Amino acid sequence: MLFLLVSFFSFALLLSKSLPLHPLPPWASDMRLLSILFCQELLSSLLQLFKRCRPFGGRTIISVSPSTMPPRKRCAQKVWSMEEPAEISVLDLPELALECILGRLTPAGLSNMAAVCSSLRERCKSDHLWEKHMKEKWGRVIGHAAHRDWKLYLASKRESTAGVARIDRRNNWIGLLFSCALPIPWLNSRVESGSKTTSPLPDESIMSWYQSLESGKLWFPAQVYNREHGHVGFMLSCYDAEVCYDCRSDTFYARYPPHGRRTSVIEEGVQWDRLRAPPVDTPAHSLHISDCLNDLHPGDYVEIQWRRNKEFPYGWWYGVIGHLEPCDGNEHFCRCHLSDTVILEFKQYTPGSRWRHTSINRKDHREKGNEADGFYGGIRKLQSKDEISKWRQLWPTDVLE
Repeated sequence: MLFLLVSFFSFALLLSKSLPLHPLPPWASDMRLLSILFCQELLSSLLQLFKRCRPFGGRTIISVSPSTMPPRKRCAQKVWSMEEPAEISVLDLPELALECILGRLTPAGLSNMAAVCSSLRERCKSDHLWEKHMKEKWGRVIGHAAHRDWKLYLASKRESTAGVARIDRRNNWIGLLFSCALPIPWLNSRVESGSKTTSPLPDESIMSWYQSLESGKLWFPAQVYNREHGHVGFMLSCYDAEVCYDCRSDTFYARYPPHGRRTSVIEEGVQWDRLRAPPVDTPAHSLHISDCLNDLHPGDYVEIQWRRNKEFPYGWWYGVIGHLEPCDGNEHFCRCHLSDTVILEFKQYTPGSRWRHTSINRKDHREKGNEADGFYGGIRKLQSKDEISKWRQLWPTDVLE
């Protein structure tokens, strides 16, 4: 092949010297450029061929991959290779052993292992490996609303990717026409590679979701205890917000919805212990439909919606069910749970404060209140000891007025 190439260039040089020097037509420069490109591609192909070949005993032996090697030669090659120290890859391990190793890796280790090769990438992206990590780190702050927003985020990325692909197809119609006019395979491949979109398709794996949360690229809905750095006006309350993780400080940014004429507020440095996943799927401006009113007894711990006025979003406020005025609190004679009136106590406020007590109707409760005292909305009864313990941990050091 090398001899033919040298002969071709010698003949072309001799022919160029023997031709008369007449003016060339205008298209000659284009053809000269195409001939140069053709020669470059031919030389590149020959170099790749020479790299795959190796001299052995005066002959040229082309290396054969083990997958295409006959079984007898493959066995012979294994026997010959036993004389030298064999290199063992991670992929040579048994399936169960490899799964045990991957299952013990940290999220950073799995991400690094996924960058080794395509086979390990598919294994390290498996959802069953990332479900544990997702639950351990994000399970307490991720709820159904966050998962729904993640699906919407993926759908928007698909639409944007499809839009970019349509624009690329329109912009490359000239190149496609040129490739049809000159049906040279390597030219066609270059035009087609230039027309492909560079935007990757969205990844629906749990690994991708975890990395989006970890990198802070994704804002997701959650609720924040004692918002705005524990402002006294929000003590023992929990408000809806969109939060974003900051891996440098291991804290969150919290973006609260506007309050009346007040613009959106962003709080920095929100700690993990001030976040929770929304316990109910009720938007911040919607009234929660209470389903526990008939089961409320004195001493039960509850959360109730409250907002300053009609323009404000609801927050969830911690309280306890109290006794009616005629009742002395004796459990053997108490009949408060049979009354239609339910007393709510907020013991973080001093006795005599207008925020200390309120009452609602058990049978027909909707939003109740006025512009002076605010509006009380839906109620949810706290069943979990962890929820009650969390509120007690947030109890203010001083009694509120």
